[in-house]
Amino acid sequence: MTALAVIGQRHPGFEPRVAVILGSGLGGLADHLAEAVTIPYEDLPGFPKPGVSGHGGRLVLARAGETPVALLDGRAHLYETGRADAMKVAVRTLAGLGCETLLLTNAAGGLDGDMEPGSVMVLTDHLNFTGQSPLFGEPGDDRFVDLVDAYDPALRQRLVELAGRIDLPLHQGVYAWFAGPQFETPAEVRAAGILGANAVGMSTVPEVILARHAGLRVAGLSIITNKAAGMSAFKLSHEQTKRNAALATDKVQQLLTAFLEGYGLEGYGP
Repeated sequence: MTALAVIGQRHPGFEPRVAVILGSGLGGLADHLAEAVTIPYEDLPGFPKPGVSGHGGRLVLARAGETPVALLDGRAHLYETGRADAMKVAVRTLAGLGCETLLLTNAAGGLDGDMEPGSVMVLTDHLNFTGQSPLFGEPGDDRFVDLVDAYDPALRQRLVELAGRIDLPLHQGVYAWFAGPQFETPAEVRAAGILGANAVGMSTVPEVILARHAGLRVAGLSIITNKAAGMSAFKLSHEQTKRNAALATDKVQQLLTAFLEGYGLEGYGP
């Protein structure tokens, strides 16, 4: 049985318009939505088994206002499996359910001096420093995906407008994907900055590529949980990542809720 078939049995007729992949520390958003039906990843064939603390491993089908949404609480990373396509089934299942837009969140290290821990950045583009793609081995000419404006400018502008309404300063910048699980070296961070990165992390880019391959519009948010390696005196750790993600959780949940509730009502949904 496919993941789509399982979802059809658990929540017949549900057709989400927007999907959200929640990064470290943001799983609580699912608890604030209405009519929620939760399905553990372990019940969905092909879905990943997240092995990182802070990632819940569940699909939540719910409503934000009048908008039907699908929330993925947790993701798999390249460093867990050695596979860049670990989220392929999950993202394609979202597209198969009828989602038009995928909103991604992550925890990241900040390179810009004005991005303190707890800051939030909307992604404008990315740098892939891993040399990996979730489309390795994919047949057909549609594997040659155009990633110009992969992060949809209209969705990005909408997030900026909504952030202003809730008094959330929203930075904009380029996200650099490193393989992990070790944190980047100071030299790698300096190189990324020279090449145009504003934040560094270990996720998100594979899902963006998969989503664009599937025809989904994409937007992305990074919670800045630390200064990148070599930019502060603090020792980097995953505990620090989870702790500092909490600094922005409430505001980010407000932003995501406003985005989801207004989707399709104010001109930024298809």
